[in-house]
Amino acid sequence: METALDQVFSALADPTRRRILGMLLEDDMAVTDVAEPFEMSLAAISKHLTILTRAGLITQEKRGRVKWCKLEPLAMREAVVWIESFGELEPLNYDAFEQFLQNELKTPAEAEDGS
Repeated sequence: METALDQVFSALADPTRRRILGMLLEDDMAVTDVAEPFEMSLAAISKHLTILTRAGLITQEKRGRVKWCKLEPLAMREAVVWIESFGELEPLNYDAFEQFLQNELKTPAEAEDGS
């Protein structure tokens, strides 16, 4: 059985759903407005919204004939607490990492030349 935390991480795993959540940071949106920037059917967007709703990340309500979506940011609290339980992660030194990759990706001839 999937826990609430599993559902949140599963919902967040998809880039379309993360983008939808970002859009809803601004304000509540009608389902048709949520679907507008995506190159997929309204039915496909509705499936994404259903997953977000089941995870508790959004709520949907009917206002007249229009279905609206609202972000529920507190639903991420358990996921944030879980991530923070690992403590502060050391920031990655990108310059050192890039140098490491360059050294590792050298061909044997380049390594002998010292380039």
